[in-house]
Amino acid sequence: MKKVFCLLLTLCMVLALAACGGDTAPADSGSSAPADSGSDAQQPAETGGELITVGVINNDPNESGYRTANDAAMRATFTEENGYKATFYNNNDAAQQIATAQQMIQDEVDFLLLSPASTTGWDTVLQDAQAAGTQIILFDRMLEADESMYVAAVVSDMPAEGQTAVDWLAAQGLDEYNIIHIQGHMGSDAQLGRTGALDEKVAAEGNWNYVTQQTADWDEATARTITQSVIDSGKPFNVIYAENNGMARGAVAALDAAGITHGKDGDVIVMGFDSDKWAFEAVLEGSWNYMGLCNPLQAETVDSIIKNLMAGQAPAQKITYTPEQGFDCDTLTQADVDTYGT
Repeated sequence: MKKVFCLLLTLCMVLALAACGGDTAPADSGSSAPADSGSDAQQPAETGGELITVGVINNDPNESGYRTANDAAMRATFTEENGYKATFYNNNDAAQQIATAQQMIQDEVDFLLLSPASTTGWDTVLQDAQAAGTQIILFDRMLEADESMYVAAVVSDMPAEGQTAVDWLAAQGLDEYNIIHIQGHMGSDAQLGRTGALDEKVAAEGNWNYVTQQTADWDEATARTITQSVIDSGKPFNVIYAENNGMARGAVAALDAAGITHGKDGDVIVMGFDSDKWAFEAVLEGSWNYMGLCNPLQAETVDSIIKNLMAGQAPAQKITYTPEQGFDCDTLTQADVDTYGT
C-alpha cells in the first residue's frame, strides 16, 4: 500500500545516513506506541502500525430496518480499535454517492467500500480508484462492472431472493394471482433482483396479473397510500408483493383499516423481504405469509478480506453471497426468529 512504500523509503534513508556516520545513534522510529510488546492497541503489523484508511459509502440508515442494521454493523467493525481510520457517508442518491467516492479516492483511502444506490454510473469511479491504487470492495449490493474493477464483493444474491419468493408464491396454487407489486428504489440491485423474477412470471402465465406495479422507494407511508388507492378503486387483489418489510407493513396497515383479512387463512397473501425481527414475528403469528431473508451482516466478512489482503492473501473468491433463504408462516419457528431476526 501507499503508506507502506513511504515508510520503507524513510527507513532506507535512515539506514544510509547511519552507514555514513558510524557514531550516529539509532534513529527513533517515530512511532507513538510504547516499546512494550504487550500493548493492547490493535494495530495491523502489515501496515507498520498505521491504521488502514477506508471510505464507507452506504445508503441512508433510515431507509429500513435492514439498512439500520447494516450501517450499524459497518460502523461497529471499522473502528480505530480494530485497526481502521474510517470515513462514513450515507445517501440514497447515486450522484451524491459517486461525488463522495471521488473525493475519498482523492483523499487516498486504502479501501473504498461501496453499497451503491444504483447499479450503473460508477465506471469513472472504478477507473479512478484503480489508477490511484485504492481497492474497491462492494458490500450489500452489486453494480454493473467487470469483475477486474473491484477486488471483492460481499453481497446478497438479489435475483435468487426474487426467484425463491416467486417460486414459493407459485407453489400456493391460486386459481388467479392478482398482485399489488410495491417496488423499492428503482435501479437498485435489490429492486432489480426482486422485480425480475416476478416480471418474468407475470409475462409467462395468463393467470398472473399486476393490479398495480409502483415504487414506494422503500417508504412505508407511500406503500400504504398505494395499497389504499387500489382498495378505493374496487379492483380485486389477493397478493401483496412488497420488496421490503417496511413497505409490506404499510400495505398491511391499509388492509387493516379497510377490514381486509390477510396472512394465514386470510384473503390476501402478504410478502416482504429483509431481516427485521418484528417482520419475522408477523410471519410467525400468521399475519404475514412470507419473508425473504436478506442478511445485513456483511461487515465481519469484509473486515476479514481486508486483513487478508494486507497480509498478501487474495480473496478465495471474487463474490461472496451472504447465506439467505425464504421463510413462510407454515414452517417458521421461534428458533428461526431468534437466529435470523435483527
